[in-house]
Amino acid sequence: MKRAVLVHVLLLLIVWQPATAKESPANFYSTTEIVGRTAGGFETPDNQRLTPAGVLVELPGVRPNALALSPDGRLLVTAGMTHKLIVVDPNSGRILQEIEFPNATNNLSAMAGSELVLNANVKDKLSFTGIAFSPKETRIYLSNVNGDLKVFGVGADRKVSPLFAIPLPAVNKPDRKMDIPTGLAVSRDGKRLYVCLNVSNRLLELDTATGQRLRAWDVGVAPFEVVVVGNTAYVSNWGGRRPAPDNAVGPIGRNGTVRVDHRSVASEGSVSVINLASTPQPAGSNLEILTGRHASALALSPDGKYVACANAGDDTISIIDTRQNRLVETVSARQQPGDPFGAQPDALAFDSSGTMLFACNASQNAVAVFQFKTKSKVLGLFPRFHYQPGGTRLVGLIPVGWFPGGIVYDASRRRIDVANLTHLPAQKQKAGNRKGSGTGFNSKQWFGSLSLVPVPSSAALEALTRTALANLRYPLLEQAKLPARSDRAPVPVPERVGEPSVFHHVIYFIKENRSYDQVMGDMSEGNGDADLCVFGERVTPNQHKVVREFTLLDNTYCSGIMSADGHQWADSGIATDYIERSFNTWPRSYPGGGSDAHGYDSLAYSPAGFIWNDALEHSRTVADFGEFTNPRAVWKNSGKPVANWTQMYRDFIGGSNAIAYSAEAGLEALRPCVVSNYPAFDLRVPDVVRAGLFIEQLKKYETAGSMPNLLIVWLPNDHTSGTQFGAPTPEAQVADNDLAFGRIVDAVSHSPFWKDTCIFSIEDDPQDGWDHVSGYRTTAYVASPYSKRHAVVHTQYNHTSLLRTTELILGLPPMNQLDATATPMFDCFTNAPDFTPFDAARNQVALDEMNPHPKSIKNAQLRKDALLSAKLPLDREDQCPEDLFNHILWRAVKGPGVPYPAWAVSVKQEPDDD
Repeated sequence: MKRAVLVHVLLLLIVWQPATAKESPANFYSTTEIVGRTAGGFETPDNQRLTPAGVLVELPGVRPNALALSPDGRLLVTAGMTHKLIVVDPNSGRILQEIEFPNATNNLSAMAGSELVLNANVKDKLSFTGIAFSPKETRIYLSNVNGDLKVFGVGADRKVSPLFAIPLPAVNKPDRKMDIPTGLAVSRDGKRLYVCLNVSNRLLELDTATGQRLRAWDVGVAPFEVVVVGNTAYVSNWGGRRPAPDNAVGPIGRNGTVRVDHRSVASEGSVSVINLASTPQPAGSNLEILTGRHASALALSPDGKYVACANAGDDTISIIDTRQNRLVETVSARQQPGDPFGAQPDALAFDSSGTMLFACNASQNAVAVFQFKTKSKVLGLFPRFHYQPGGTRLVGLIPVGWFPGGIVYDASRRRIDVANLTHLPAQKQKAGNRKGSGTGFNSKQWFGSLSLVPVPSSAALEALTRTALANLRYPLLEQAKLPARSDRAPVPVPERVGEPSVFHHVIYFIKENRSYDQVMGDMSEGNGDADLCVFGERVTPNQHKVVREFTLLDNTYCSGIMSADGHQWADSGIATDYIERSFNTWPRSYPGGGSDAHGYDSLAYSPAGFIWNDALEHSRTVADFGEFTNPRAVWKNSGKPVANWTQMYRDFIGGSNAIAYSAEAGLEALRPCVVSNYPAFDLRVPDVVRAGLFIEQLKKYETAGSMPNLLIVWLPNDHTSGTQFGAPTPEAQVADNDLAFGRIVDAVSHSPFWKDTCIFSIEDDPQDGWDHVSGYRTTAYVASPYSKRHAVVHTQYNHTSLLRTTELILGLPPMNQLDATATPMFDCFTNAPDFTPFDAARNQVALDEMNPHPKSIKNAQLRKDALLSAKLPLDREDQCPEDLFNHILWRAVKGPGVPYPAWAVSVKQEPDDD
């Protein structure tokens, strides 16, 4: 346990030397394996493999955001994504109970002298975090995203039962009526409960007997966790200090602001120190210790002398001395301090001796093991270097499940118990379908898991570390750092950053919500299921023509599962801890690419930035067509908003040009790149209008003789409007999207830029779909003069592959560990160009084929679907209940008499999950 992890890394690199010495080492890790369960583990849609150590407890329908072990070690409890508390036997991992939350009306409001106000559209569920036992183990407290605390009783027989709810203060913010409770701490005598209030930025003290609110202290932005040491409370603040008047700030949805850097990304974290023996003071009066970004989980050493704070946004752990209330050490959770961002420690636990500290390295799917030994006399020399003599140091990694986010140390069993926020469930296969693997499922089939892992010996930890590093393809991080070679001729995709490419421009399309089988299932050349194809060649002739003339990709995946995380993956190649914890109803924001105020959240964005930041910081030019912008369409003569799709389509077809479109940057750092007349997500705007605006801009580039190096284009209408009256049919909207894509590829291929331009396209997520291989599988396209013509590529790719390939083409370093270890798309290209342009195909579905009025629909089920579609919130992305929306789309295209493919879409969710 005393050997530094650097030794393990070197051993691993030696073992893998033949692979890293190959001419194309990154391609050595390419695979045709599908995403899902495989022999001996799991393949994730973000390049990694899972081989969890210990016992894996699967939790269908649960994304476990928090975990607690009873003081006597006899009960393990967790919750998340469901209005149930899950009770697990720590000995066997068997689920003992699933207890419904106490009804919100059965609360202590009368005793507390207050009234509980519910956020009407949100069901009771665990929030970002927050679960705790009382000292005598008679109660369990749980933070509910809906603005109260759920209280459960624990009987002498260890049976858990719901008791009541404790209401919390209302905040009456634009998107929130109630506050969001997060971290909890119970006083040693069990009489006081301390609650972090994530929206109002306070620490609240409650009387556990009556629920009465006693005191409240102001803390930093978005408090996450609290621990109590004597008369002092330590509160971690996800967003750091409250902004000062002269600070650059960014939004956290519509419920607050946070300090940001030049990229509009949250720039700090902190820990507030509260004297519980004093009267609460105004904001800014309490001591606040700066830590790293995304300060989240806290852990108290057994002797009470130190508080550790996980800084997920900086891959560090801050150690605070509770006797001096000062920062005494900052420990890196990366294998080497020079590695890019991507460990994301987000949960902590000490062992009972206080000599070991365990951290969930969330995006590495591993628990980092530290030898904890802080010596203040050396800290001033190397405050950020974790190999300092006598200091805390990383000694190994333990592979667990997918994105671990909660951890407890079980002293009686000498074991760590870990809550993994997500998981890849098994799925039954359609009878007779030999193409499938049995892993096809809808990406929003909520699943999580627990890993119950004995603390390994030193020798066992070495082996586990090698496994964990192999799972995350660690040697590719070293490969990504290699300098460019000066003797290289230009190729489509260089092997190293800075080596020349034949391409000078990348056009990157982001589309909305389609799976592979939905669109390409009818392509016999690929691994498709024609029975699941609803938008086949008749609807999407251009996408079919692109894959026939260029390359068909049938093993490409979205790394995310809905717009909120999908656009983060598509633009930055990673999802933060804040994003992964927000799946419990997205309580603060829905950062799905922009389009309204609710969609912007500086805490959601990767601390390493977006692909446009990477480009701009390396002297590349960028044009943004819609991504992270707000759209607007008004009549030029009056300035009044345009009412509907028909008006916009007729204006476009008739050429009257009476409508003015505009886009307002949602991120200040993106403002100079925004094409100001290109509208973002608004299903009333036909995609052919967007294509026309893009082509107008392309002509300006032709006149100027130059085009930006990176063009990002949001083309969203394949999302569809269901069967909503006044909107085009689902087939018409997908046909509109297809024609727009084809026209842009056509225009670029006939332009002078074609010779050195590469076009990529992918969906942001596949959620409104079904697939026989995996719920993450999607359509993706690559078109260029150097693309392999008439080829089928079965190599496994995902969002990070497109980003990594773009980076290599444009000479950009990877942004984080996930895109650094991605498989570049070498297999899609050839060194022999074919400059034949692409000619767009005519649409076969009329773009103005409109959904009929419900009264005119004879079939009862289709009429009901039309009435439901009229009520769905289609003005914002992903706000519709997905299972319902999927059924509507299926019946709209296939007809009500064709059985819904439940075998390919097994959804377990609540109606409000979007």
